[in-house]
Amino acid sequence: MDFQPFIKAFLPLFVAIDVIGILPLFVGITRGMDTHNRNKLALEAILAAFILAFLILFSGNMIFRVLGIQLHDLQVGGGIILLVLSINDLLFSDFQRRNPKDEADYTVGVVPLGIPLVMGPSAITTIMVSQQSFGYGPTLFAMVANLLIVLVVFYFGPRLLHYLGTGTTKAIAKVVSLFLAAIAIAMIRSGISEMVRAFNG
Repeated sequence: MDFQPFIKAFLPLFVAIDVIGILPLFVGITRGMDTHNRNKLALEAILAAFILAFLILFSGNMIFRVLGIQLHDLQVGGGIILLVLSINDLLFSDFQRRNPKDEADYTVGVVPLGIPLVMGPSAITTIMVSQQSFGYGPTLFAMVANLLIVLVVFYFGPRLLHYLGTGTTKAIAKVVSLFLAAIAIAMIRSGISEMVRAFNG
């Protein structure tokens, strides 16, 4: 059995998701939650990311055409969501403490954890390119493998950071929120740049 297509599809997606980079964001967003609720959010994030990735894999181009959107539209929209959440945390420090059981129409497990942190524009682009280059099978297995890695890191990563202490984790959470705002600005800037390039082209 030739594993080369799987490996070639797996590695770019692993880099695009950047699980080590998003772990501190996950810890910051779920700060104050008990292990059960944090793990529940982790599972919700992975399920949301998988559903989106699955749709993109098998019907991404059609969905984009039907909705009349481009990838840079997704970058700007996702960036705005992240920016609002990060500013809210920096100024009011309450979005981490939201209990998903109390809000029927909102859960940080889906947004922003699953989308766009885990499955963001770069990961979506990678999936579409991999499907065209290596086929549906290797790309699907690469998606599942990467999301399982993210789930494991989300489950066990916070326990390692727990030993830092409450004060340290709160400080880290604030720094993470600042970086989250920077990531949001970068996504918006990239999306707008692509819009301008497409308009001028």
